[in-house]
Amino acid sequence: MYRIDDEQRRSRLGRRHLLAPSERTHSVVEVADALVALHATDAATLHLSVCARLSEPGSTVVERALYEDVSLVRLLSMRNTLFTVSTDLAPVVDASNARAVAAKERLKLLKHLREDGNGLGERWLADTENETLAALAARGQATGSELSAAVPALRTKITVFPGTKQEAVQGVASRVIRVLAADGRIRRDRPRGSWTSSQFRWTAAEPWPASEPAAARAELARRWLRSYGPATEGDLKWWAGWGLRETRAALAAAGAQEVLLDSGAVGLVARGDHAPETPPEPWAALLPGLDPSAMGWADRGFHLPAGHRAALFDRAGNAGPTVWWNGTVVGGWAQRADGELVWRLVSDVGEEASRLVEAEAARLSAWAGAARITPRFRTPLERELTA
Repeated sequence: MYRIDDEQRRSRLGRRHLLAPSERTHSVVEVADALVALHATDAATLHLSVCARLSEPGSTVVERALYEDVSLVRLLSMRNTLFTVSTDLAPVVDASNARAVAAKERLKLLKHLREDGNGLGERWLADTENETLAALAARGQATGSELSAAVPALRTKITVFPGTKQEAVQGVASRVIRVLAADGRIRRDRPRGSWTSSQFRWTAAEPWPASEPAAARAELARRWLRSYGPATEGDLKWWAGWGLRETRAALAAAGAQEVLLDSGAVGLVARGDHAPETPPEPWAALLPGLDPSAMGWADRGFHLPAGHRAALFDRAGNAGPTVWWNGTVVGGWAQRADGELVWRLVSDVGEEASRLVEAEAARLSAWAGAARITPRFRTPLERELTA
């Protein structure tokens, strides 16, 4: 069995995740495909993840890809989480993950409607969706509030979790819009405000063409292995949100090959992808919370020293803003209210690393300009740095 040690894994990360300066690209789509999928729960994360890997970073090129070229799209997909992928990969992600998520979201909403006891059900939901789509078609784009003003049914209130401690009265607008988006019939358009805003407008969209789910899972597994391998079966199961049977079938169909890891575990790589990776030049990076390089594996031991996790991740396992040196997480960063970018190294990495981290901080500050960046999931070190 071939062996791929942790140093090799870190070299792969620097090259394949486009973090070493010599690997950076001019293409937003190339960044998305290199990482397979970009976390998009936090609007700022998407821009920060892309720009960390661009030769000429800037929010304008990311916005063009999202809203003008529509070469990037957001999908509620892996782990019921919002991701951004290239339009070439979108049908694969839709068939492998997003269709199942959309079906669950619809069933969840219908369950809440039935439990409310006001006679609302599938017919009411279908009529409300059609009215919402008609209102959106008439306007071209609209916020959730604007759609609620135009469609009276969206102003309906229901009681969720009746008879429990979680009982609450909620509006249905956000839930109906979420189901329409999950089904691919609407998509997020430009937000109100800057690129850091999550107050999106919505516009009409067409669902992705149907594909066979098992074949799509195999293709997604193959791409993931090229970007994140070597990795374990458990890593892919966690990342994709699949069951064990689906994960194993996808890996087998993708032709995954076994390698030995430093931990003693058996890792997996794409077929034939076991040759040594030439280490890139020394590199540093400031990556945002939820960046794929921090969140791509369930077991992050090869790049995240165990003692750093409590400071750099929240209790739910969400990564905060991280500082990297040659493929290892060595600290965290934050932006203060006055715009100052600050960081703290929690590993002793020497003068060269400190100098390159400072240069990356200056690079980030230069393109981000007046934007204010507060991660959605805040971590202990990020809170300390901004206090």
